[in-house]
This record gives sequence, C-alpha cells and structure tokens, in this order.
Amino acid sequence: MTEYRAYRIGHDGRIFAYEPLVCADDADAIEKATRLVDGHDIELWSGPRFIVRINRKPDVPPPS
Repeated sequence: MTEYRAYRIGHDGRIFAYEPLVCADDADAIEKATRLVDGHDIELWSGPRFIVRINRKPDVPPPS
C-alpha cells in the first residue's frame, strides 16, 4: 500500500486542504481522488511525485 495526498486547490491556485489516502496503486488513488472532486480541482501526489490534476466538474459552480 502506498500513501497519497489529494490536495484541494482553491480558485486562487493555492492548496487549502488535503485528504490523506492509502491505496494499492496509482489507479486506485486516482479513482478515490476523483470522488473528492467538488467545486475545486484536486491534485494527487505520492510524496514528491505528482500523479494527476483532476479538474472540478464544469456543472458544479465554484463556492462563493
């Protein structure tokens, strides 16, 4: 199992929160991180290794 962090990216481009994930592999981590997408983009990292950026759903308006 590998440790990952799913970072929530604010509309100003800065990280404002993260969710720790423990997953079997990158594919599992991407699947779990995709479920976290709301009005903000998610960046998935494993330590210093960038995995993917998942953009917010276009039909979800940004939070006020």
